[in-house]
Amino acid sequence: MGGGCVQNLSQEDDKENLVASLWGAERCLRVLESVTVQNPENQGYLIAYKESQLIVSSARALRYCVCEDMIRRYSRALNNSSLSSSGATLPHCSFSNVGKAVEDCMRAIIGVLLNLTHDNEWGSTKTGEQELLLVTALNCVVRVPRYIPQEQRFDIRVLGLGLLINLVEYSSRNRHGLVDMEYIVDDTCLEDSLMLPADPTQSDTAAESTTPSTAESPAAEAEEPSPSGALAALVKHFLERERAAILAESKTDDLICEAPKPALDKSGEWQETSGEIQWVASETNETNDSEPEKKEEEDGELDLNKALQHAGKHMEDSIAASYTALLLGCLCQGSQVNVTTVRKHLPKGDFSIMTEMLKKFLSFMNLTCEIGSTGQKSISRVIDYLENC
Repeated sequence: MGGGCVQNLSQEDDKENLVASLWGAERCLRVLESVTVQNPENQGYLIAYKESQLIVSSARALRYCVCEDMIRRYSRALNNSSLSSSGATLPHCSFSNVGKAVEDCMRAIIGVLLNLTHDNEWGSTKTGEQELLLVTALNCVVRVPRYIPQEQRFDIRVLGLGLLINLVEYSSRNRHGLVDMEYIVDDTCLEDSLMLPADPTQSDTAAESTTPSTAESPAAEAEEPSPSGALAALVKHFLERERAAILAESKTDDLICEAPKPALDKSGEWQETSGEIQWVASETNETNDSEPEKKEEEDGELDLNKALQHAGKHMEDSIAASYTALLLGCLCQGSQVNVTTVRKHLPKGDFSIMTEMLKKFLSFMNLTCEIGSTGQKSISRVIDYLENC
């Protein structure tokens, strides 16, 4: 994706042209993403090309998509009334089209940056030094999800976490940059089953700026103090996802326990005739009997679908919590100060809540991935560190 593509994004006021530019940029990014997957040669070439122009442009485009004016104005989650932030009435399709294009472009940008920073200190350092890139990636985890449809939140949250993990795992500069960042998180950043804002206009006021350091105000300070700093914000996010996973798991268990047992087949009975056992159909009204049976079957399918939905939600929240724990573990390694800060915000100052989540995630990866992958090694290393620090 060239610099001109990003320049077009920032200059488009017309929604149709903006959507076209976003989708055009996304197509270019998808091609670049596909040619850089597990391809160090292509990764190195694109990192170096024209003084890292791809990284510079991608970081700028991501910042443009994630900025409050863009992501909130065209939010498909909050703008159901089709009102812009200025109060002007616009066709709902305008918001829907632009909002979806922004989300798709965001995912494509992060996909490229993930490939360029994976196990690559050079790519990680180059990417992390881009203006506001670290805070933009953190916003993708903490702030952005509430502005997009619920079914898309897991993707953007995990992509943001994956990018942050890549950025800090091999770059001490990025670790310091993220840890030293001022970051305020309040309850307006909660969503899903944890909290749903009753009034979008009220919840919007709590996150007025893309750069969280500007969100501090005397009014906010007068209220109950919120965690300040990226480490505290990430611990808060981990605890929210972990709690949501437990809640989804309990709902799944309840649905399974309450599932109705299959009704006995009353359409006939087994009878022994001439030394043989045969099924003999009953003479009752089959039409009348089939209706309640059909309803019971539909109710059973409905309960199963609900259970599967909650199981999927549990898995998503567990993965998000595991990624967050892995990121926190990477930030703690080699820094007793960070260890102390994270402990301060954990229940009883105990890392076991994080290590247990990581162990479950590692077991899941061992079942689904090739043993000995870099991801599994990173998780094992973090578990060992947290258990012995």
